[in-house]
Amino acid sequence: MNEKNQERDIYVAIADPTRRKLLRLLADVEELPLNELTVHFEMGRTAVSKHLAILKEAGLVISRKVGRETRYRLNAGPLREIEDWVSFYRRFWSERILLLNQILEEEE
Repeated sequence: MNEKNQERDIYVAIADPTRRKLLRLLADVEELPLNELTVHFEMGRTAVSKHLAILKEAGLVISRKVGRETRYRLNAGPLREIEDWVSFYRRFWSERILLLNQILEEEE
C-alpha cells in the first residue's frame, strides 16, 4: 500500500505525550493557529507542525488556511475507537473484580 494513501494509526498518533497535549489544548478551544500552540512547548514551530501533521494524518486534527496562517481544530470522532477499546477492558476488569469479591465473600 502506498504510504501517502495509508491513514496513520490513531494509537500511534496519540502515543506521544506532545501530541496528547496538543489534542488537550485543542479540546479547550474552537481552533488555534500554529503560533499559539507552539508557545505551550519547548520546541520550535517546525517540530510542533510535524506533530500536528501526524495528528492530521490520523484524522484527529483538521486544519484550514486563514491568510498566511494555518489554524487547527480537534476532530474527536476518531477517538471513539479508543473509547470502545478502553470500555471493553473497563467492563472486563469490573466483571473480574465483582467475581473476586463474590469469591472472597463466600470464603468468609
